[in-house]
Amino acid sequence: MSGPARASVLHVVAGVARDAAGRVLIGERPAGKHLAGGWEFPGGKLDPGETRLAALIREFDEELGLAVLAAHPLIRIRHDYPDRRVLLDVWSVTRFRGEASGRDGQALRWCAVEDLPEAGLLAADRPVVTALRLPERLRAIESGVYVLRDAEEETGHAPVRAGEGRLWGLRCASAEMAAVAAARGADFIALSRALPAAALEALCAAVPLPVYARGLPIEQAFECGASGLDETPPRIGQGLTD
Repeated sequence: MSGPARASVLHVVAGVARDAAGRVLIGERPAGKHLAGGWEFPGGKLDPGETRLAALIREFDEELGLAVLAAHPLIRIRHDYPDRRVLLDVWSVTRFRGEASGRDGQALRWCAVEDLPEAGLLAADRPVVTALRLPERLRAIESGVYVLRDAEEETGHAPVRAGEGRLWGLRCASAEMAAVAAARGADFIALSRALPAAALEALCAAVPLPVYARGLPIEQAFECGASGLDETPPRIGQGLTD
């Protein structure tokens, strides 16, 4: 006999808000709720027929008393807990109004990004920490935060980690190559060629990593679910769309 059917995916929209000091807001799961005592980025379930941004605005108002004024997608994470499957749809809240308060009785904390790994985040929320260390625009192939390599040049080799605590990104020419790069353990993906909007949106939904688009305005990249733009020079002999 076959095993029980897999539970449906719970689509959760969450937001990362920063204060003037650059700290991010996290909340503790209250007693009596699933995974009580764990810390998470604020948010909640997407209601039927609701857009992701509308859900984010509603949840920040209901849970925190904050009015979201501007936000864009940051990263989507799929995670299987023993009793449920979660799609965590995380947005960067770039502007908001109000003072945060735990309207559901949850404890809140403004946490420095460098302290997040030790903050007791839930397993589904931990990949967000990687996304928060990256800029919105990649303008160099190497920085104090990350190292970017061409996936085509590393095909067939074990992942070459960045070292020194830096993130390891792979620049990919296609959605198929990006999927392989994610499986190989890349921390983020940069596209070396422009993808049509529909293909970019599908890639961002499928790969649980920050994706950097190429060859389109950053606002359009955000609308497709990308974390930003790769503005590093293309490889010699390679154009943006060839």
